[in-house]
Amino acid sequence: MPGPGAKPVRGEIRVNKVLTAVRMFLLYAVTNKMVPGWVLEQIYEIGDTRDLPEEARGESDGMRLRLRARHRVQEPETDIDRASDEEVVAMFLACRSARDRLTLLLLSRVGLRPGQVAGLRRSDSHLLMDSRPLGCDIDGAHVHIARRQNENGAWSKSKKTWAMPVDFLVVQAFDQYALERHEQLPSSESDFLLFNLFRPPYGKPVTTDAIGELCESLSRRAGLGRMITPRMCRHAMASNVADAGGSLDEVQALLGQKTPHSPRPYLHPSRTRLRDAIERVPSPRLQFEGEGR
Repeated sequence: MPGPGAKPVRGEIRVNKVLTAVRMFLLYAVTNKMVPGWVLEQIYEIGDTRDLPEEARGESDGMRLRLRARHRVQEPETDIDRASDEEVVAMFLACRSARDRLTLLLLSRVGLRPGQVAGLRRSDSHLLMDSRPLGCDIDGAHVHIARRQNENGAWSKSKKTWAMPVDFLVVQAFDQYALERHEQLPSSESDFLLFNLFRPPYGKPVTTDAIGELCESLSRRAGLGRMITPRMCRHAMASNVADAGGSLDEVQALLGQKTPHSPRPYLHPSRTRLRDAIERVPSPRLQFEGEGR
């Protein structure tokens, strides 16, 4: 209920989105000479590229303007924790269908985003050790992640297309889901990997929101003390790869990130790994004693 002490209806993130929309309208109006140009000075700090290093100016020889928004609310930083292995296992055991088990593994074992999971097509799944008969030269079982328009609104955040390797647990989950899908809807012609099997509209692809709701439902059903989100599952996958000795560039490639710096917020080293890191640091006293001898 609104009132003193209640959470504001418009939080920082929503306010910034409204401000961005207003700026875009005004920028369009200035471009089309519907409002005077001085309006931009009120909403942007305007600069040009002359003060930038030559390599940062781009390939164009002409001078370009840089616009920095004047009005922006400071958004609170929220820490995203990782789902623990125990939590993921409990959620897996709470699944009531092969489809839900595969969905959870695609989130926590493969590290896909909900939009990528909901947008997967059956033709994206290459689960044979040799995929050359499918016209693919990538070795081992894998799924292709591609950004495309989907009828269920699913959308891959990454613009690039890449192949994500999967292990035997995910392959086994694929096989079990294929049997379940054939039993429930043997005549379905949908190319989407995951679609409605147990409630209408039958045969329609699952949505991104449905994947989030599944994680909430599994968290409650498993009796966890908190809600596990798809993003926490993605963080768990990245952290497990790092804990197993994976390098930063490996994590970057597996997550489909652009730069080596992107995955760092996804990494949550285990306490054992942090302890091992400390133990590997040599003691200065022992070094000095060795030099004294």
